[in-house]
Amino acid sequence: MEYIVKFAEGFMNLFQTGADNFIAWMGSIVPLVLMLMVAMNAVINLLGEERVTSLARVASKNVFTRYMILPFVSAFMLGNPMSMTMGRFLPEFYKPGYIAAQMQFCHTSNGVFPHINPGELFVWLGIAQGIEALGLNQMELAIRYLLVGLVMNFVGGWVTDFITARVCKQQGITLSKTVDVDID
Repeated sequence: MEYIVKFAEGFMNLFQTGADNFIAWMGSIVPLVLMLMVAMNAVINLLGEERVTSLARVASKNVFTRYMILPFVSAFMLGNPMSMTMGRFLPEFYKPGYIAAQMQFCHTSNGVFPHINPGELFVWLGIAQGIEALGLNQMELAIRYLLVGLVMNFVGGWVTDFITARVCKQQGITLSKTVDVDID
């Protein structure tokens, strides 16, 4: 009986610890993420959807803007998973590379911009807690992670272009590399 009681207490303590963390987040990170999301939606509404579309169209023409600038801007403004939708403005050939870069960027930017990927914020918070326990600066780590992430996400997108070309050749298909002019 003693083991059953200890198991039940441990089981309930697990949920109590989760509840305590949730309440702590409700007073700290959740309002921050909410305000960042409101600000980004306001910026998109102020700029207009057509300008955001034009930005994506222009960014798709260059490998650096396609895999560094466009993922950064779309993740910052739209967050995860909405940032993936910017890929719709790219030619078919570049969509796999964009998605590769974008999905990675949603993780590597979480320390500096928690509104981008709040669903996985717990990963960053766990790392940050360890860094804080060592007496190190969390923001310094977050910025380094962001900068290394920008470079590695670019490499991931670019390498995906080479893989896409190889698969297209292997399968005997051709994907468009031209930018569609319609905003639809």
